[in-house]
Amino acid sequence: MDEKFRVVAVGGTFDEFHKGHKTLLEKAFEIGEKVLIGLCTDEFVKRMEKPHVVASYEKRLKELKNWLSRKGWLERAKIIPLNDPYGVTISEGCVEALVVSRETEPRAYEINQKRQEKGLKPLKIVVIEMVPAENHIPISTTRIRHGEIDREGHLIKT
Repeated sequence: MDEKFRVVAVGGTFDEFHKGHKTLLEKAFEIGEKVLIGLCTDEFVKRMEKPHVVASYEKRLKELKNWLSRKGWLERAKIIPLNDPYGVTISEGCVEALVVSRETEPRAYEINQKRQEKGLKPLKIVVIEMVPAENHIPISTTRIRHGEIDREGHLIKT
């Protein structure tokens, strides 16, 4: 049985909203009463230098809200624009835990390091494994954008 938290945070670009994103968010809603979702702004995405085009913030926000609404979780979510990798996670008292994928786990430890430097208590870090596609390679937006797989991880036959 997982520990329960009042407020947990997740962050991401959530582009080509896929099975891996859904798994991450499902875990966050499983362990958190309220979930803060940091959604990367268009400006932040540009600084990331992704190897593909990324949908606009508005389009990603709409898709995320539609999914949360279908799950009945919209009222438990608070979506906030993320202009840097840390968002509100390095401030006092707003979050108790972070839900991250294996890929973004190092960022969670970086956040706790920054919190420690500010004299703040570390956040609990909950790590989920990357969701594999049919060929056992993790699902990613990059793979979807490159036409290798669909959002569910099925291989696209060319």
